[in-house]
Amino acid sequence: MKTIVALVCLLGIFPGQAQTRSDAQPVPASQTASETVPEPLPADAPAVGELADRVDALERKASAWDKILAHLPRVSGYIQLRYLWDDADQSSFSIRRARFDLQGDISKKIDYRLQVEFASEVQIMDAFVQFKPFRQLNVKVGQYKVPFSIENTDYLPLKFEFIDYPMALRKLMGFNEVIGGQTLSAAGRDMGMTLCGGFGKRDGYSLVNYDFGVFNGTGINSSDNNRSKDVAARLSVKPVKGLTLSGSYYWGEYGKAYLKRRRYAVGACYDRGAIVVRSEWVGGTTGIAATETAPVNDLNSDGWYAMVGWRASHTWMPVARYESFYADSDARSATRQTNYTVGVLWQPLKQLRCQLNYTYEDYALQTTGNKHVIAVMLTGIF
Repeated sequence: MKTIVALVCLLGIFPGQAQTRSDAQPVPASQTASETVPEPLPADAPAVGELADRVDALERKASAWDKILAHLPRVSGYIQLRYLWDDADQSSFSIRRARFDLQGDISKKIDYRLQVEFASEVQIMDAFVQFKPFRQLNVKVGQYKVPFSIENTDYLPLKFEFIDYPMALRKLMGFNEVIGGQTLSAAGRDMGMTLCGGFGKRDGYSLVNYDFGVFNGTGINSSDNNRSKDVAARLSVKPVKGLTLSGSYYWGEYGKAYLKRRRYAVGACYDRGAIVVRSEWVGGTTGIAATETAPVNDLNSDGWYAMVGWRASHTWMPVARYESFYADSDARSATRQTNYTVGVLWQPLKQLRCQLNYTYEDYALQTTGNKHVIAVMLTGIF
């Protein structure tokens, strides 16, 4: 009897211990991961299709904003502050330029620009619309740089290496040009229409480029002062990358007296890598109004320059220029002015340019004393 009771007790104890031991054994990690059942999603969770629709809607909104932003004008501008000193009678600070620029695209083939000058007086410098149906043919209408010479067309103030443009360009292409007893101060600009384009595309540039424009001939923000229209034409050839050979011609008649205004320019420029070398000759014939004692006469003028610059680093660029101008080509020995300029351009930041120029002005006339001129200019860009 005792034996039976002992057996029953043992049978009751061992199954319980076996169950306890099996419950206490840890489950392998691999088995737990494979046999773990994920928690069910909330009842209000969006379906996969609904999430895809939301993503598509966001992409459409982003695309719409991109299109809107692409059509908004690009805002930029710059301020140039200059100090000018010479050993004659000048020592002055001035605001050389203060410009606000808006540029934008109406479509892939139509763009526009509005640039306003705020220094001394408010003036519209550029205001044009350009239609670009083909690389070989573009149409520009409005007010902008006259396509004449290399420097007036290709080297705007933020690219130009010196503080002042050469004398021949300033005195014969609407910077400080005297004609009909008036000074035409138009920064090389006029109002009109130009056809332009390029042929022979190679490595991102065209081998041959042309410009042909019709203008008022009276400078910026001015209506024509006669029934004649002025014509400007420029042809440039780029045989290799960085090298430009250019020829320009300008035909015009100024004022009610239809004074002759003929201009010519030829030049070459190599601008690539660390070196820039550029030289141009500019000449012209200007009509002189008749007086009681003198009939209408023609004044021939010409000048040339040669410059060299070396980009010593990405911030420093020393430059040098030699230039001569003859106000009257028929009296060269009496009307010559020769300038020797050396300078340095320092641009430590993309938004800041610092320029220092020293110029020795040599005059042929003994009554005009030679001068030493120092100019410093700071340009803030936004």
